[in-house]
Amino acid sequence: MAHLLGAEGLHLEFPTKVVFDSVTLGVNEGDRIGIVGRNGDGKSSLLAMLAGRLEPLEGKVTTRRGLRVGVLDQADTLDPSLTVAQTVVGDAPEHVWAGDPKVRDVISGLLADVPWDAPVEDLSGGQRRRVSLAALLAGEWDVLALDEPTNHLDVEGITWLAGHIRQRWPSNAGGLLVITHDRWFLDEVCTATWEVHDRVVEPFEGGYAAYILQRVERDRQAAAMEQRRQNLARKELAWLRRGAPARTSKPKFRIEAANALIADVPPLRDQVALKSLAVARLGRDVVDLVGAGVSYGDNEVLRGVEWRLAPGERTGILGVNGAGKSTLLRLIDGSLAPTSGRVKRGKTVQVATLSQQLGGLEEHLDEPVRVMIGRLRTSYTFGSGSKAQEMTPSQLLERLGFSNAQLSTPIRDLSGGQQRRLQLLLILLAQPNVLILDEPTNDLDTDMLAAVEDLLDSWPGTLVVVSHDRYFLERVTDQQYAVMGGRLRHLPGGVEEYLRLRKQSQATPAASRPVAKSAPAAPGLGGAELRAVQKEIASVERRIGRLTDQVDAAKVALADHDHTDYAGLATKMEAISALESEVEELELRWLELSEQIEG
Repeated sequence: MAHLLGAEGLHLEFPTKVVFDSVTLGVNEGDRIGIVGRNGDGKSSLLAMLAGRLEPLEGKVTTRRGLRVGVLDQADTLDPSLTVAQTVVGDAPEHVWAGDPKVRDVISGLLADVPWDAPVEDLSGGQRRRVSLAALLAGEWDVLALDEPTNHLDVEGITWLAGHIRQRWPSNAGGLLVITHDRWFLDEVCTATWEVHDRVVEPFEGGYAAYILQRVERDRQAAAMEQRRQNLARKELAWLRRGAPARTSKPKFRIEAANALIADVPPLRDQVALKSLAVARLGRDVVDLVGAGVSYGDNEVLRGVEWRLAPGERTGILGVNGAGKSTLLRLIDGSLAPTSGRVKRGKTVQVATLSQQLGGLEEHLDEPVRVMIGRLRTSYTFGSGSKAQEMTPSQLLERLGFSNAQLSTPIRDLSGGQQRRLQLLLILLAQPNVLILDEPTNDLDTDMLAAVEDLLDSWPGTLVVVSHDRYFLERVTDQQYAVMGGRLRHLPGGVEEYLRLRKQSQATPAASRPVAKSAPAAPGLGGAELRAVQKEIASVERRIGRLTDQVDAAKVALADHDHTDYAGLATKMEAISALESEVEELELRWLELSEQIEG
């Protein structure tokens, strides 16, 4: 394969730290390389040197003549005076860019909900990030260097980006360098992994799963890593081989070697023990949502939500931005009352939320970490019975990646990831029995994500997680739900089922965004047409309500049915499946009608 770029003897240091020392590596055509490592170890600096944006103190970077390198920075570098269209396609004539399948795919995949002629300065931070990525992908490059491209993308957007990159940069064309903490994305896209650590860059073959296998083997043979980190990696390998059914059909490393390494690794979670302890702490009643709905004026965000959270339940919530996920979380934690239906909470329920803001830290930013935690509990117990483990706050902080020196650091001087981990510690020390995590993976590197997952494995209680990090969601939860069309829908097939349902809901012409800016917009409905659509929407909503009641009643009847009557149970289950299929079809029709009105 043709050589694209290479680095020889790179040395980089800042006044207080040597970042790299004599690093040599190369990128060939077809390479799709994921760059991983702890925050602060130099991943972004390495990418900047390879892209020609940062000069090393020693060594050199060489590139093939005429090589085109496209770079996505973490910083916002957009010109606020331009429109979205000008930023993405520049001054290219409409017939040129509108006729390019690549550009059309990028616009529909990333900017479907972003106004094409809107000024960049009017966009949200997440929209600006997607515009930056779209502008880069609309160009022609030999090498792409992406720094955290999945930030501000939801599960659908990340899935689209992975498919776009695999299709556009096959094994015989171009090169990719990507820094990301999204482990699912790394495994889907990358053919090699570079681990940045201790002033060096260590290459591994394959994506994230293969990298974990090789790292476990490296640590086992050399015994150079502390036992705690090695056990975490082995445990994560066990998850990769056992935990996610979707991965078992496409292993990226030798099955025999993987099975030998994890033969003595216990299951991720002792679900029976954890649920037993959760019942002891919570009682039988946690939070029940009975026909719960929330409206803000004429805007109905949630309607008819039926959900009983059980002790020890570990649930992931999916949904597009604005679907109502945050509203659902507020119903659960009691900060919002439903406008219809009711929410019932058990008497012993104590809810805590890890939000996207720094809850609990704002008033202590000038305090050293050690001073703040000194006022809290002196110990915390994980697990129960013979497996119970008592830890001090300092030990918990060490488990979450804090060094002794960082314990004396003022909170405001901690990195975003360190503040995030400290916030989680404060919540755990309060000993809630219902834990809500709202985008908990922000600012955490892959090693810290593994540490947080390990911590949650031994946490007894009811767990509700909202996250766009598919790997984390599948790793720490046992079931998933989606907020779609204002309703809560169970996903027996997990994230894959959610993506399939979203694709179905967007399959109608009304759901697709016109690519050409001069393409006629969907004509607005008026008069008799509008009244007819509104009438059908009302009818569909009534039918969905009636069918949902029938499904709930049928499930109650199924639970009460004689469990030895297998034929009768099968008949009832078939009837429930038929009702749920009818509800699904009606929900899709409701979305189509709603889009007609919005058009």
